[in-house]
Amino acid sequence: MDSIAIAGMGRMGANMARRLLAKGIKPAVWNREPEKLPPLEKAGAVTAATLTELVSKMKAPRVVWMMIPAGEATEALFLGLLSLLEKGDLIIDGANGNWNDAVRRSKKAAQSGVDFLDAGVSGGIWGLEKGYCIMTGGPEASFKRAEPFLKALCQEGGYLHCGAAGAGHFTKMVHNGIEYALMEAYGEGFELLKASPFGGMDMSAVAGLWNNGSVIRSWLLELAQNAFDKDPGLEKVEGVVPDSGEGRWTVEEAARLGVPLPAISVSLFKRFRSQMKDNFADKLSAALRSEFGGHAVKKAAGK
Repeated sequence: MDSIAIAGMGRMGANMARRLLAKGIKPAVWNREPEKLPPLEKAGAVTAATLTELVSKMKAPRVVWMMIPAGEATEALFLGLLSLLEKGDLIIDGANGNWNDAVRRSKKAAQSGVDFLDAGVSGGIWGLEKGYCIMTGGPEASFKRAEPFLKALCQEGGYLHCGAAGAGHFTKMVHNGIEYALMEAYGEGFELLKASPFGGMDMSAVAGLWNNGSVIRSWLLELAQNAFDKDPGLEKVEGVVPDSGEGRWTVEEAARLGVPLPAISVSLFKRFRSQMKDNFADKLSAALRSEFGGHAVKKAAGK
């Protein structure tokens, strides 16, 4: 088996390293902030303060799994690794990156004789205990090299070679688009329950009920039950829902390919709406109602 390193000790990367350790695989680990490394070293991982040290502590052929936020940070890490790794080594990109970046990086890595896989990772903070779901893209031979690590990281049946370079991140992009729509559907359903004459019912109990034999049972509904148990009225939660990019890319690809995605599209726009503290469109609607019908307008604070 190749030697493996995890580059990036955030919540996902650190838990992946810990799961490998639990499965008898000793990874090398690196992080941009070295203060996150001592707990992993104590757990049994080989730590490195720099990328040069990371590569030097690994035996060839090497597998380095990038697990830092997508964008400039991942690009800088990719280029840094490419300058240090040798022909026959393998880079796995586990960030929630755009699939087009994976295609480009795969071609650039090939010019240096370095193999490349894109890997969409799902499972969140529960992956350490329950195992991850990982979608990969790239050459079949590279997938086979990574398979022992995928098997250790994932639930049984929880990894797949989805196709050529970019296929892993494309599949994860669609996965996250579906996630957007599912979360929106659950949110709207519980909002209607809350607004109804029966809004005082135990929402945690409803979520638990629906997870026993109902056609809408799911892990997300289990998590909703957990959230209601902790905060029945969700009073400690602000209703701002960021989007990390995958939903946008899903809708963009749908528009490019002419594929209708009404539910996913609406769920994306609802996330945009949640981030707007003072919505101009709603202000105009209120003003128009006043203009054509004389409806009362609620004045803004201090106006």
